[in-house]
Amino acid sequence: MSETAAQLLLDRCDELAAISSNPEFLERVHLSPEHRAANDLVAGWMREAGLSTWQDAAGNQCGRLEGREPGLPALLLGSHIDTVPDAGRYDGMLGVLLAIAVVGRIRDSRLDLPFAIEVVAFSDEEGTRFGTALLGSRALAGTWDDEWWNLTDTDGITLFEAFQDFGLDPARLPSAFRRPENLVGYLEAHIEQGPFLEDADRRLAVVTSIAGARRFALSMVGKAGHAGGTPFDRRRDALVAASELVIEVERISKERGVIGTVGRLQAFPGGVNVIPGRVEFSLDLRAEFDDDRDDCLRLLFEAAHEIAERRGLAFHSTEIYRADAVRCDLGLRDAVTAGIRATGDENPMAFWSRAGHDGVAVVAVTPIAMLFLRCRGGVSHHPDEAVKKADVAAALDAYEATVRDLVASRSLSLST
Repeated sequence: MSETAAQLLLDRCDELAAISSNPEFLERVHLSPEHRAANDLVAGWMREAGLSTWQDAAGNQCGRLEGREPGLPALLLGSHIDTVPDAGRYDGMLGVLLAIAVVGRIRDSRLDLPFAIEVVAFSDEEGTRFGTALLGSRALAGTWDDEWWNLTDTDGITLFEAFQDFGLDPARLPSAFRRPENLVGYLEAHIEQGPFLEDADRRLAVVTSIAGARRFALSMVGKAGHAGGTPFDRRRDALVAASELVIEVERISKERGVIGTVGRLQAFPGGVNVIPGRVEFSLDLRAEFDDDRDDCLRLLFEAAHEIAERRGLAFHSTEIYRADAVRCDLGLRDAVTAGIRATGDENPMAFWSRAGHDGVAVVAVTPIAMLFLRCRGGVSHHPDEAVKKADVAAALDAYEATVRDLVASRSLSLST
């Protein structure tokens, strides 16, 4: 039964992966025609599972199964359906489909629910189009920043304009905000996006916390010059300085137990026979604990300024994203642990997520917890993303058992 259900989920991931703005690879971004098509497809699957559906004022696709009486607070299940460029087909999407399948099972069992269950397919977790992640979940959590309305995509379209083009009214955005008293908690199933489960030959894990991340737009500014005519002692080569800093990012991050990545670097003016006068590059820094991350950042910036001064350049940095580390709720974690044990794993693995997730935003309004399932090679954000059908079946069983554990504990607390 679970294997059959797992195959259906994998087939549906394939259907979603076919909705892409690029015929050569998977890319589906916020407030695009592909976003609308994906919402429509997911809404149909929600209705099949017995949920009433709506698209909220931020473009999140939502569904609800009422509890024993209408209007009860809801246990929120979900993940995201947007992607990075050249994406895999399980990041986010599989979590949404697992949540829908769990609700379908709960409905079919006619379980007496002391709370409602809602599923949300978040519209923008990756931040691919407008450069700021978690727009969908921050809208739900009521932590929206009105300055984001001025963000632009590569075509110069503002977020405000994109809302209108999608048929959303920016003035109605606050109607997407949820109140803490209307929520029981938030659960998310997600591929691990790392190698630890596979290395341990395990299927599932409990997430203890989500990494605290900071991202920066960096630049080294020197002076462009002729590659043949400018002696080395007179060069102010921005690319050499930036490259030196990239090496320092790796070295210092390893020493401090932090994950530092330079994912983008571009030299200007870009001629093969021109000394680069300016280099723009990125920095992604994340760690289990914010203090470790921030201490590493201090050391990196000290190194950057030393490199710039020694080479006669200027170093600039602008923070473009910050999400502090989030601890998963102990009670919800216990339920996830019980859910995994119900699949026969008596001693579930537990570790922190190196990747960011919508729970980073949702925790502002309700407690969160996460279930990880193994992905092949730990590969994610890439077309080679892959999962085993047996692992998906185990995740579905564990997810359902987690919800049932919360139903039992909530019912017990209400009766005492």
